[in-house]
Amino acid sequence: MPLTPEEPQIHESAQGPRATPAAGRPAPTPRPIPGPRTAASPRPGRPGPGAARPAPPAPRQHPAGAPPAARQEKRSADAGGTPRIQLIPAPLDGAVDAAEEAVDLLLESGRAPGDILVLTTGERHPWAAHELSFGEAAYWAQHDARDDVFFAAASDLERAAARPVVVVAVNGADDAVTARALPAAVNRADALLIVCGDPARINTVLGTAL
Repeated sequence: MPLTPEEPQIHESAQGPRATPAAGRPAPTPRPIPGPRTAASPRPGRPGPGAARPAPPAPRQHPAGAPPAARQEKRSADAGGTPRIQLIPAPLDGAVDAAEEAVDLLLESGRAPGDILVLTTGERHPWAAHELSFGEAAYWAQHDARDDVFFAAASDLERAAARPVVVVAVNGADDAVTARALPAAVNRADALLIVCGDPARINTVLGTAL
């Protein structure tokens, strides 16, 4: 069933924050990517002893005093356990930014960081690319710990475990990859699937894949 584009907002209760559409917001300030870390260095977003190294783009931390869940999702899960699906319009080169905005809103609405898995259909999120530079074992250990937002590529879905919320950034040009990723993402989302990308293209893929 075709999805109707919605503003980038997370609907999980009657009231809550509202985001500006991803296509109309100013370009983000480039984030620094740090150099190699030592065994004693903390992972991104975690404090550690001594001088902290610059952190790469990292999963958002749950803000103090965050309001309860935002708005009631328009698309309710059916009796069979299908997750609610929300489409956030975004251009190809803005899909990752839209996904990050969605993560921010989820955290502000009361979602725990470990509830969220973010997938990219094209280039990896900078956080994922950075953490993989220290080895797959350390990278997937963070996934297994389930104590923070985890960023992965759509090609990693066979290894990624289900989480309550899955956010997909359709930032790749290959529709075949997207057609494989979206049904798999539905199976990994226990409650909510958010898809960020071009609505016409996503609905074309959804029409043949789901």
